[in-house]
Amino acid sequence: MSSFYTSLNGLRNAETDLGVIAHNIANAETTGFKKSSAQFADIVANGASATPRLARGIGATVSAINQIFSLGAIEQTGRSLDLAIDGDGFFAVRNDETGETFFTRNGNFRIDGNGLMTDASGARLQVTPTDAAGVVTAPGTVVDARVPVANAAGAELANVTIERNGVVLAAYADGSVEAVGRVALANFVAPDGLKAKGSSRWEATGLSGAPAFTVPTVGRAGQILSGSLERSNVDLAEEMVALITAQRNFQANAKAIDTASQISQTIINLRT
Repeated sequence: MSSFYTSLNGLRNAETDLGVIAHNIANAETTGFKKSSAQFADIVANGASATPRLARGIGATVSAINQIFSLGAIEQTGRSLDLAIDGDGFFAVRNDETGETFFTRNGNFRIDGNGLMTDASGARLQVTPTDAAGVVTAPGTVVDARVPVANAAGAELANVTIERNGVVLAAYADGSVEAVGRVALANFVAPDGLKAKGSSRWEATGLSGAPAFTVPTVGRAGQILSGSLERSNVDLAEEMVALITAQRNFQANAKAIDTASQISQTIINLRT
């Protein structure tokens, strides 16, 4: 009976939906995380010569699992190297070992012993080169963010701050302040085409298009909020409602299989 296979598809789809929702809930506190949503499409058994009025549905299939890049809540941390983006842009970080560049909304950065600004895994934040006054010298070019641990006069690094326009300022013990770059932000034509790589990172694909690098406060990239982090955009109340709905869908499809089984058993037990 085709109803078995139709309901089996429904069970598989409900299981996929539950998995997506569970993943969202599990990452409700993950910095820079973006939730996903499962989308479904119906399947119709209908040949080229079939009558439209006799077309029969045979279930559904997963058509897409879409990422939703809406802005998450901004949390104040007070730490100067915690950065949030008030806009659509992405931070770019480069893995020095593989040379791969990833994109993230997680702005939790630090400075290592060599003066490089890195994320928790050691990937290097990308900036646009500037002169000491913060004027961009090579538009569209990105390099590793490096803060000299001492200036030309030999004074040690005292503090690092990031302005709203992305200029990274290094303050030294002798009172001097120098710009060492401007945070680069990447924009994409279709961000929902980015490939998730885990750790709140994404990779550019043919669907997303190549990254277009710009600087904060220019276009739709947004501005930098220093001393803040962007929280996950998961709404737990919304996810719990979706979880209940997916559970009901799973139960309904299981009941349909049970009903089909009873009908089959009745037919088998018929006596002539």
